[in-house]
Amino acid sequence: MAQEPGKRLQDKVAIVTGAGSRADGIGNGRATAILLARNGARVTLVDQNPDWVARTAAMIAEEGGESLTQMGDVTEPADCERIVRETVAKWGRLDILVNNVGVSGPPGTAVEVDPIAWAEGLKVNVTSMMLMAKYAIPAMIAGGGGAIVNIASYAGLFGGHPALLYPTSKGAVVNMTKAMAAHHAGDNIRVNALAPGMVYTPMVYSGGMSDAVRQARRERSLLKTEGTGWDVGYGVLYLVSDEARWVTGIVLPVDAGASAAPSATPRRDGENVMR
Repeated sequence: MAQEPGKRLQDKVAIVTGAGSRADGIGNGRATAILLARNGARVTLVDQNPDWVARTAAMIAEEGGESLTQMGDVTEPADCERIVRETVAKWGRLDILVNNVGVSGPPGTAVEVDPIAWAEGLKVNVTSMMLMAKYAIPAMIAGGGGAIVNIASYAGLFGGHPALLYPTSKGAVVNMTKAMAAHHAGDNIRVNALAPGMVYTPMVYSGGMSDAVRQARRERSLLKTEGTGWDVGYGVLYLVSDEARWVTGIVLPVDAGASAAPSATPRRDGENVMR
């Protein structure tokens, strides 16, 4: 039976990486953390920016939720191990992991991209998710199971992105998710990916975006509308809830239908629409 509204994740413990966001902006990680807490979960907030994550913690507290802040670099194994250890020490279990950390990475084709920046981009977008899962999965097994959501991207499903690193790394997340799902189904751990479309979040607009490009992004979807971090957060909420108990190994597009009818990426005045 489904839990009453606001109680879907009662007694669950979650970790959300990249849980901060610029000022009062609503990025994917902040929206996800708030929604999990709003639905009864106790949430460990992971970020490298103390001001951004502190604001997320305050937003959760304002709604009566409970959170724990952990500063750390999720590309470092020791930090990932500590984050999980401190979470379990605080609340006695771990049920949910949301691997949300990601970067746009370096620009350029295979000919143009800087190899050092390429390696760093893969480390952030792919390796960090493996490392968090490495330490989270044993804790989940100890508690009888759990749910992992890896944030991928529409760009990881199709070609057409002007850069090589970002779609390559997000495509890797898609297939890593499927492999993890197969590896850990017997442990009662569900692993899914969520592929956001062209949502308008602080990560996107902080770099500047013209009105023309913003409108072109809307036109890329069937619904011709703009998504937000809340749309991503609600998708994650479903995937980690008991309503999705029979769902594992999938990639859930949250993109206003863009992936149902993909086409070449439009570009105006040299600006990148798919960010």
